[in-house]
Amino acid sequence: MNAHIKPIVMPKWGLSMSEGKVTGWLKPAGAAIAIGDEIVEVETDKIAGVVEAGDAGTLRRILGTPGTVYPVKALIGVIADETVPDTEIDAFVAGYATPEEDGEADEEAAPRTEFIETKAGRLRFAKRGNGERTIVLVHGFGGDLDNWLFNIDALAAHGTVYALDLPGHGQSEKRIAEPGLAFLSDALIGFLDAVGVAKADLVGHSMGGAIAIRTALDHPERVGSLTLIASAGLGPEIDGDYIGGFVSGSSRRDLKPVLERLFHDPATVTRQLVDDMLKYKRIDGVEEALKGLADALFPDGRQAAVLARDLAATRVPVLAIWGEGDQIVPAAHASALNGRARAEILPAAGHMVQMEKANRVNELIAAHLAG
Repeated sequence: MNAHIKPIVMPKWGLSMSEGKVTGWLKPAGAAIAIGDEIVEVETDKIAGVVEAGDAGTLRRILGTPGTVYPVKALIGVIADETVPDTEIDAFVAGYATPEEDGEADEEAAPRTEFIETKAGRLRFAKRGNGERTIVLVHGFGGDLDNWLFNIDALAAHGTVYALDLPGHGQSEKRIAEPGLAFLSDALIGFLDAVGVAKADLVGHSMGGAIAIRTALDHPERVGSLTLIASAGLGPEIDGDYIGGFVSGSSRRDLKPVLERLFHDPATVTRQLVDDMLKYKRIDGVEEALKGLADALFPDGRQAAVLARDLAATRVPVLAIWGEGDQIVPAAHASALNGRARAEILPAAGHMVQMEKANRVNELIAAHLAG
């Protein structure tokens, strides 16, 4: 195969994804492509997202037809140097065989979901990689480990990565004995104890960021670094209407506009994503857990815990990442540590910046860990 010809394939986002629909190309045939460019929009049964270029060159072929569903790893486009003859591109396309989706290699490549008993109850988690350092991904209010679909594999190149469902969330224990940061931080420490991790680099999103900060303050010996993504805990402002709407939403009509506030592009929210969230919210114990956390952490539409001053007094390395268009927690909170942390604000992204700008977020985390 010509090393200057690079395939664009239907990505695999998460264990359950077997196919995706091309919804639109963001670059025309013949366009110059740089690494990280957003080139094609894809919709799965879970979420809509974009495929970013992993190689530079020219977009020589567009094969994926908008509105058409393709299996994971199917060839949907070709990037190649301008010097590569069209005949070689044609031969590459004609000879491309979509790899089998099942098999040991795919099972090894996808995050496995497991359960473990902890002092906070039975928690679900995914594990990737087998490096010396440990990276733990902590989701936000109402989220789960699938919030890290676009990050867990990339970060596994830098260590052993865990993503967990916090108590009250996902498929973990729904009961939260004492709603608040202290309980959730203790639950995180209990998870580290259960999986045998003495020290970890914590990556927290939204409420998960506040949990990570609380853990670093209370257990500094257990935390190597912090990456705070659209983090709570750095200022009093938060969109109280979002919190209230998420807790009370009981129908697709109620919940869809609430979830759309999480993203720069509201079209990212698919019907299946809304339906999955409604199923979660109807599980016994979820309503009580969410209401308890909302009352404890975000009373009267404000953040109860502002930890920026305490965090600034520590020596733990901190990276803050925000989406410029975050409607839930203001991007201005990225500078709350007054230069104590590196702050990166990414354009064309909202509160779920780790999904909307996954490649850049992964690069920033990797550089932070290396530094």
